[in-house]
Amino acid sequence: MRAVAGTQRDLGWTQAERAAGTSRALLDWYDRERRNLPWRAKPGRRADPYPVWLSEVMLQQTTVKAVIPYYAAFLRRWPTVAALAAAGLDEVLSAWAGLGYYSRARNLHACARAVVESLDGRFPRSEETLLKLPGIGPYTAAAIAAIAYGVRATPVDGNVERVVARLFALPLPLPKAKPELRRLAETLTPAKRAGDHAQAMMDLGATVCTPRRPSCLVCPVADFCAARASGIAAQLPMREARPEHPTRLALAYVAIRADGCVLLRRRPENGLLGGMLEVPSTEWADALPRIEDRFRSVPVRGDWHLVPGIVSHTFTHFRLDALIYRALVPARIRLTACADAPRCQWLHRRELDGAAVPSVMRKLIAHALPDA
Repeated sequence: MRAVAGTQRDLGWTQAERAAGTSRALLDWYDRERRNLPWRAKPGRRADPYPVWLSEVMLQQTTVKAVIPYYAAFLRRWPTVAALAAAGLDEVLSAWAGLGYYSRARNLHACARAVVESLDGRFPRSEETLLKLPGIGPYTAAAIAAIAYGVRATPVDGNVERVVARLFALPLPLPKAKPELRRLAETLTPAKRAGDHAQAMMDLGATVCTPRRPSCLVCPVADFCAARASGIAAQLPMREARPEHPTRLALAYVAIRADGCVLLRRRPENGLLGGMLEVPSTEWADALPRIEDRFRSVPVRGDWHLVPGIVSHTFTHFRLDALIYRALVPARIRLTACADAPRCQWLHRRELDGAAVPSVMRKLIAHALPDA
């Protein structure tokens, strides 16, 4: 791909003229075309930092369409940061179930408590102070500062990276390009209406400057875009080749009592799916355990039968393939004296929807149920 040098000169703009023109055109477009999202303040009004923070945490690695019902449910249940801080972690994890990346829910709860206990229930306005709170990284800190407080801050997510890479025709591949993309994005942020500018950049990347087939003919900043001028917009941003995701294997054990309860185990607080409930399983590894070791650590005795089929679930960095053993056991059965027993509990099938059970575990249970 041909790199573009001296992009301001090629387009006939100085750097200052280009930044001012881009921001002005973008804000004019945003005033006309802004998305109507439930966490956004009405035009001319300053946003409440609590909805801004809540929505930005939920939107990490998740689509707007998926987030909207969760956001609405959270806000109905916990309308203020104080209400969220007063909730139990299990309540928050249960409400989050299905949204994925569960460390976000734990950090959400911890952050709410930190704001209430240490900051008198008020989110700070500076990026530096926001970064000290649990689960708030550079992007979320900048988003809160800009959108809720009007601070000249520049949140840079995937949408913004794509817009900036095209505006400046940056030939560096991601992720190496991230520091330069952030620097270039900051040159575009105006002193006034920084929050609207940030949301306009997000909207532009989500609706016009899309990953495939960018709509350059209707783009409000097309006149300032070096990639469009060179006909390479669809090829940017460049990306390094990604390694293939490895596959991990596991055996899962779904014990179902005669009264309809399913045996679940609490995962460790740290790590993947931390603090969530799961069905007992072997280690997620490159190979399955030997036949003679397959039932050594199962916390309940039973007549275990292999359920036909494999359940697959894709995480960010690997795919899990699981075989399932199922046992139908008496209602008064006792757990075995194994290391996992203290972390185990019985939960009725009807209560699974309101429990902190991640989607991968719901898939395993659904596959194992006799009447599924």
